[in-house]
Amino acid sequence: MPLKIVVARLNHETNTFSPIPTPLEAFAPQWGASAFLDQQGARTAMGGFLDVAAALGADIVTPLAAMASPSAAVAADAYTLMCDAIVRAVEDGCDAIMLDLHGAMVAENAEDGEGVLLERIRKIAPRTPLCVALDLHGNVTGKMVANADIMVSFKTYPHIDMYETGAHAGRLLAEMLQGQCRPLLGWRQLPLLAATLASNTSLSAMQRAVQAAKAAETEAGVLAVSVLAGFPLSDFRDAGMSVVVVADNDAALADRVAARIAGSIWDERADFVYDSKPLVQSLANAREMAAAAGQGPVLLLDHSDNVMSGGTCNTMDVLEAVLAAGMSDIGVGPVSDPEAVAELMAVGVGGRATIRLGNKVALLAQGIEKTPLTLSGTVLAISDGRFQVTGPIYTGSAMQMGKSVLFDTGEAQIVVTEERVEPYDLGVFTSLGLDPAGKTYLILKSRMYCRPVFVPISKGLEECDSDSGGPTSSNFKLFPIRNVRRPVYPLDLDTSWQAGKLSMPA
Repeated sequence: MPLKIVVARLNHETNTFSPIPTPLEAFAPQWGASAFLDQQGARTAMGGFLDVAAALGADIVTPLAAMASPSAAVAADAYTLMCDAIVRAVEDGCDAIMLDLHGAMVAENAEDGEGVLLERIRKIAPRTPLCVALDLHGNVTGKMVANADIMVSFKTYPHIDMYETGAHAGRLLAEMLQGQCRPLLGWRQLPLLAATLASNTSLSAMQRAVQAAKAAETEAGVLAVSVLAGFPLSDFRDAGMSVVVVADNDAALADRVAARIAGSIWDERADFVYDSKPLVQSLANAREMAAAAGQGPVLLLDHSDNVMSGGTCNTMDVLEAVLAAGMSDIGVGPVSDPEAVAELMAVGVGGRATIRLGNKVALLAQGIEKTPLTLSGTVLAISDGRFQVTGPIYTGSAMQMGKSVLFDTGEAQIVVTEERVEPYDLGVFTSLGLDPAGKTYLILKSRMYCRPVFVPISKGLEECDSDSGGPTSSNFKLFPIRNVRRPVYPLDLDTSWQAGKLSMPA
């Protein structure tokens, strides 16, 4: 009789300061056979799981495939409904469980979203082999570690190894099922809130930490090593960095490797702090880049309103400052403003309009409200906002920007959309007839996901933060962080910590 394996995906990175709600519809959940079809061949961790399970000749049960863009805490009814689907599939009986989770999900009724789910599963299947794939920005908790056999996270940011992570975790589970290994976990949770921009795996201390993890995986008995930067805007007790090690039948080895790598990270903790420059300085730097020799635009990354960290895609700080500075030949996009889209569609292609753009979503958790930017211009193009992503992130998936308009103010050509969209594909511009490579500047509401696609066509890049605050700013002082354990660095600069102290489940 073939193995029966439950494979599911439930992904959400929760920004507890985001004003964007997270109902069930935000996940566009796929159930049962539809979940299988949705993820078969996908470059996701669940896609990797499905290939491993198929190679084992298993009967595959897929109760759920669901992912929502980062936003506020997941609605209680949505969280319960999706978790119940996974739990019921396990209750029906299975030989193994493969879960594609994020690791930084906070629900209205479960502060430790993944930990609570894993604990529920363990209560009904205490000895069933269970592997978990996590995002590099997961906040790993003691409850998560205590209720999983195998845990492996992405090693890239931008995340281009989602599939490979699932394949890695799945391979270890297959070896466990075949009696070839006995995975045991080691874990260290650091009192360190790493700025998301400091978790770029091609730079600085994060690059060195990931290199150390890869090197440790070549050591005898070490099956997987994950360095998780954590997500600092999930304001709950366990937000922050961690190291998870999977060793073969050797808990002491897993613990030693986790302590060693965590200790090296702690020694370089200052490199995980990001100091935002004043916006005027960022724009001055961008103008110098634009004046230098070379082809392509200068990228202005508005990381204070980054969709894939819970941004509104609606703040106007960077565009307003760029226009005030007299800069021109600017591509902008996308800006999510359904009201503006409706107004521009009403005048049609070639029509002129004066609109109030953006700054319409109050940042209540930060106590911030902004005034829309009044702009006049011409509608150049209208589309349904649909196109296929060319990669390398979410390759082959369908982008759904909602009804979309290209609006030309003279100085700027702005893609205005109904939906929040991270610009991780050139199609956000080319689907509306705009060649981004031909602009002098591109304002992108993104931290990292845009880089694999837009950096190759650019001549420079400048990271732009909002001086007055945005929902994903890199300046922790702009957020009323209350719930994370204290002391924690850099909120408490005198925090002391010893890597040799075991991280105990909370």
